[in-house]
Amino acid sequence: MSSVSFSSIFTNNGRSLGAPVSLLRTLASTHASCHRNIYKSNVVLSFSSSNRNFVCESWKRHVFTHTDTAAIAAATTPSSYGYPEYHRLLPCPSQNCPPRVEHLVVSEGGPVLEYICRELNLPPLFVADLIHFGAVYYALVCPKPPLTATPEQMRVFKEVTDPSVLSKRSSIKGKTVREAQKTFRITHVDQIVEAGTYLRVHVHPKRFPRCYDIDWNSRIIAVTESHVVLDKPAGTSVGGTTDNIEESCATFASRALGLTTPLRTTHQIDNCTEGCVVLARTQEYCSIFHRKIREKKVKKLYLALTTAPLPVGIMTHYMRPINIAPRLVSEGWYLCQLEVMECKKVPWPDATVGKAYSIEDCGWPSRDYAYECKIKLLTGRTHQVRAQLAACGAPIVGDSMYMPAAIAQLSSPGLNPFGKCQKEYASDDDKEMAVIEWISQHGMEPSVAIGLQACHISWDDGECCYEARSPWWRCKCNVGSGV
Repeated sequence: MSSVSFSSIFTNNGRSLGAPVSLLRTLASTHASCHRNIYKSNVVLSFSSSNRNFVCESWKRHVFTHTDTAAIAAATTPSSYGYPEYHRLLPCPSQNCPPRVEHLVVSEGGPVLEYICRELNLPPLFVADLIHFGAVYYALVCPKPPLTATPEQMRVFKEVTDPSVLSKRSSIKGKTVREAQKTFRITHVDQIVEAGTYLRVHVHPKRFPRCYDIDWNSRIIAVTESHVVLDKPAGTSVGGTTDNIEESCATFASRALGLTTPLRTTHQIDNCTEGCVVLARTQEYCSIFHRKIREKKVKKLYLALTTAPLPVGIMTHYMRPINIAPRLVSEGWYLCQLEVMECKKVPWPDATVGKAYSIEDCGWPSRDYAYECKIKLLTGRTHQVRAQLAACGAPIVGDSMYMPAAIAQLSSPGLNPFGKCQKEYASDDDKEMAVIEWISQHGMEPSVAIGLQACHISWDDGECCYEARSPWWRCKCNVGSGV
């Protein structure tokens, strides 16, 4: 089986619950059973006409470094790419590898596992693990390359999506091209892919090693016929990521409870945030809970450990309508509101506790005291609490993404082009450069925890009301395996 292949680096559900807790570190042979439509279009390609291979490599967000395509075309082992030797996805590594995403177009049909192994020179067990993790996607028709594609790349895309070619494929009859370009997860190792099928393989899925250290039964707050409430540990994903639905709270909580039907995600909190999360036991209740959220019938309270005091009252910002971190706040964008209900001075977290929870030292100048704030969310946007508090000069302890920018703003008040001390810019280009510079002041996402906990969730006028355990910063180092 041969193919047209193209690869790039860019940057959520089905799951298998057959494995008992004692076997969590060994992947079972069963695989995810649900499709989810996940589509990303920012693919950057380079092209080798000799073998119709598209190749591009990048190790940083928004920065693409093109490699010698002739050398890559001749490569016969993963090490030729500078990649590690591949065996299995488990045991889980303590660190994530740089992203590697391969994009392939099949020119001769056959079993998907066999094809990926041959084209990417990967071991069968490793590819089977990727499929189990939900890291392999397909579309009946190749998605359109981005505007940055070269004329030669566009020529190849047009060739494989030409109407005369597509008209011969019975699998897409009755579908528009746009419908046929939707991506779905490959869920079985023996799934057959036909010629013209597009595949996306996340060779280095994002990993969550902390999942294997948690006593998940101890994190269950409540179990009802319709839902489960979990005290989510920091450093874990609620429902998984684009390339990893195995190492998630929903999967591990389902296994801990011995459920044969997987729990479903009803809402999200950040990976670095701990606290109350509601998981639905049925699709029906999942829809019901989503409706409650839309109708603002769900009350959420947070505890935030901040580096500076905050005034009690409603805090209003507007978040930039761009779905990428860091989230910027200013005026004229999407409304963000929260209410600071109380704020009290507390000791800065003990170094031993901070180390146990991998709290990052972000260089805040004064670390004698912190401030524990109770916050009520009035709107619910991604990173809202973190972005709003940082914009007020009170970033959350350990928040390695937003604290560096807050520190930079302390020494240079006009640095934030959306802040209170905005400069006058001579041109739109100057303003855009200032925005880029401001974004560069932000750091990376925290590795495990920050000082933020979803401490309370309730709905139906308090008929359903749940509280999380004490936040990590109140602990007297009763931490370690099983926290």
